[in-house]
Amino acid sequence: MEELKVPSVGESIVEVEIGAWLKQEGESFAQDEPLVELITDKATLELPAPFPGTLKKVLKRTGETARVGEAIALLEAGAAEAKPQAQAPQEAPQASTPEPLAMPAAERLMREKGVSPEAVQGTGLGGRVLKEDVMRHLEEREAPRPPEPAPPPPPSRPVPPPAQAPADKPWRVSEAVPMTPLRRRIAERLLLARQTTAMLTTFNEADMSAVIALRKELGEAFQKKHGVKLGFMSFFVKAVVQALKEIPELNAEIRDNTIVYHRYYDIGIAVGGGEGLVVPVIRDADRLSFAEIERQIADFAERARTKKLKPEELMGGTFTITNGGIYGSLNSTPLLNPPQVGILGMHAIQERPVAREGQVVVRPMMYLALSYDHRIVDGREAVTFLRRVKELIENPVRLLLEV
Repeated sequence: MEELKVPSVGESIVEVEIGAWLKQEGESFAQDEPLVELITDKATLELPAPFPGTLKKVLKRTGETARVGEAIALLEAGAAEAKPQAQAPQEAPQASTPEPLAMPAAERLMREKGVSPEAVQGTGLGGRVLKEDVMRHLEEREAPRPPEPAPPPPPSRPVPPPAQAPADKPWRVSEAVPMTPLRRRIAERLLLARQTTAMLTTFNEADMSAVIALRKELGEAFQKKHGVKLGFMSFFVKAVVQALKEIPELNAEIRDNTIVYHRYYDIGIAVGGGEGLVVPVIRDADRLSFAEIERQIADFAERARTKKLKPEELMGGTFTITNGGIYGSLNSTPLLNPPQVGILGMHAIQERPVAREGQVVVRPMMYLALSYDHRIVDGREAVTFLRRVKELIENPVRLLLEV
């Protein structure tokens, strides 16, 4: 019998929360097959099996915490046979469908509401039951009842409304769900940005005509050669790197009473995951081609969706880019990602009338927002940086010539 222990998942992480068990007690597994999800304050990871065998006993259940190095299950090595569990009250028919896996929040809600997992149709990855699936099931189950007869006349003295939902309105409920470590970490960092930085935001707009035309002309050939689509983000990463070289104050951080200027360019890309926004980092972005940048971004997006980002991929970064435009945002004020002192916000492309050489024309325009820490970045540097990004995007040939 071997212990399955929590591995080291990052230098600053000492504790994890147990997510969904991907194997049940008595179930066999192959080497490197995922056994359980580990939720940290930076990402959700899948812990693979160190050898082929059987999951004999779960020591830490979903929702419990465990420290790095602590045993969370007992494993039996060797090619396992599919044996029925001795403690099971009765054997299930072999043709029956295995119980669907559920995410931790969904499991808690089902336990609280007395819902059987088999009754809920899962829409998550691999058919996993999400919290939204359970809530939808509850709404369908607890549909409003037909109106009841009119209540008796009220008493002479007014009665205050009840603190709880009336019995005839079961849909008026609230739910308290513990924050995941990742959600808590996001909340802490956002609050830290507000409390410890002198944040200001400057705005500009970019005409996206040239980039759109370039993608239309060469996008198909680019994808055929490199196996990845030519997106907008690689243009902005290139533009940001070139602007950072010219305005180094935005590629810096404050440490005590000193300013540390980074001479390398690690660009964080905000990506929406299943539990919140994460920021994986493109290392040495100044040394990468458009295709290499696009491949990294596509890989980050896919692994954020499937919760397979590594903690070290979320650490560091000297500057961040976030794209609210993919959700339809027309403009916003992005929050800094401390200790970084700059973050660029991209937004939705919208055709708008603009003046060009005395004529009103319709162009695809994007609002750009740069939030910066005024403690070390002055308004002149911030405005110059954002104007430089605008120039490079509006004339992308400059990106190739670095002028």
